[in-house]
Amino acid sequence: MKYLVLSIAILVSSLTMAQNEPIKVVFDVTSSNPDVHRTAAKHLRLMSEAYPDSEFEMVIYSGAFEMVDKKSSVAGETLSEIVQKDNVSIVICQQTMKRHEMNMDNLIPGVSSVPDGILEIYMKQKEGWGYIKEAQ
Repeated sequence: MKYLVLSIAILVSSLTMAQNEPIKVVFDVTSSNPDVHRTAAKHLRLMSEAYPDSEFEMVIYSGAFEMVDKKSSVAGETLSEIVQKDNVSIVICQQTMKRHEMNMDNLIPGVSSVPDGILEIYMKQKEGWGYIKEAQ
């Protein structure tokens, strides 16, 4: 009985420690749907708050470009706050910006760009980052 209690205590403590281990997650957003933009921003905010020692990056490309457009974003207020955190980065694909005739002045302050959104996600995964596809 004593060994059973000890085993359960060790199991519970190891599960608790595993949940506190820093993580790295890349979010993939391509949808033009404003509801997806709101939900993705909420997920990023909640994850960055729940795991302050972890790293998060949201990669925006394709139809999701309006998500980071400071004039039309439905999630702009949330993203403006989140991008200020040290453990969060929000990036947009430069090819997407070019296709939609955007420049850095059009973006929510703090949002940066990467040459290719898909390559950025691939490189993060290659480095061991987890992956979340935000979709409806």
